[in-house]
Amino acid sequence: MTIYVCGSIATDHLMKFPGKFSEQLLGDHLDHISLSFLAEDLVVRRGGVGGNICYAMGELGGAPVLVGAVGSDFDDYRRWLEDHGVDCRGVRVSDKHQTARFTCTTDEVMAQLAFFYPGAMSEAREITLAGVSANDAELVLIGADDPEAMVAHTNECRELGIPFAADPSQQLARLDGESARTLIDGAIYLFTNEYEWGLLREKTGLTEDRVREMVGTRITTLGAGGVEIIGRDGERIHVPVVPESAKVDPTGVGDGFRAGFLTAVSKGLGFERAAQLGSMVAVLVLETVSTQDWTWDHDSAIERIEGAYGADAAAEISKVF
Repeated sequence: MTIYVCGSIATDHLMKFPGKFSEQLLGDHLDHISLSFLAEDLVVRRGGVGGNICYAMGELGGAPVLVGAVGSDFDDYRRWLEDHGVDCRGVRVSDKHQTARFTCTTDEVMAQLAFFYPGAMSEAREITLAGVSANDAELVLIGADDPEAMVAHTNECRELGIPFAADPSQQLARLDGESARTLIDGAIYLFTNEYEWGLLREKTGLTEDRVREMVGTRITTLGAGGVEIIGRDGERIHVPVVPESAKVDPTGVGDGFRAGFLTAVSKGLGFERAAQLGSMVAVLVLETVSTQDWTWDHDSAIERIEGAYGADAAAEISKVF
């Protein structure tokens, strides 16, 4: 199964704040907030939704095709991804802008303050799936990217008859209700976290039942509560998390889950096993300092899957991964 991943490609600037943001915020003075946080441990890493998901799929033995826009500073990042099994033929290189930048500071309770500069990402709207020869695509994941690009790629999937997964995530804050409805209508999978699920319904005015009529399967991550999978028939599957050995940085955890879930489904596993594998990848991301610093170690991962989900789960997943 060839999975095309449309999403942001960025450089991550990740920092730590040795305190709690909440202790510095005065509720009755937020309209003229002026704060400077002294951060620690600056780490500069490769990132972006598209890059993170493709890296993880490559680590799991998949062959994803990355679709997105970058600047002329992408050469090292391109080599890194290609060395990890990612096909970059869908990447557009801008002659005007630098690759997008994500700057994020995480406090001691894993709360985050972040800013994203789009840069070359704004040119993703110029990319067409037909133009990157996506005729072999069995699924297109449309993740957070330039909003116009997200809508255009979704519409193109409908026109070409290519199944697509909707993953609006961080861009929900910028999308109006009509655009959000356009992105999810007809998707075979809808990915959100718990907060995004509520925001999506608020922006679109759609009920849970109406969303279920519009999408094939809804996958909602619940943080420490695991993940809930809801089919069009209303059947629900709940999968708990894999216990972590440490909480290092939550950036990209959702990207890791999506990569694991979709790669597992593409290799023939059912939704429960796919969510279990996705949860394993998610915790590997959580336990590392950045989104692409982890590696897939089969024996260690299967042992942890068995500890979290039992011998049957470990045996089924081990046969594929």
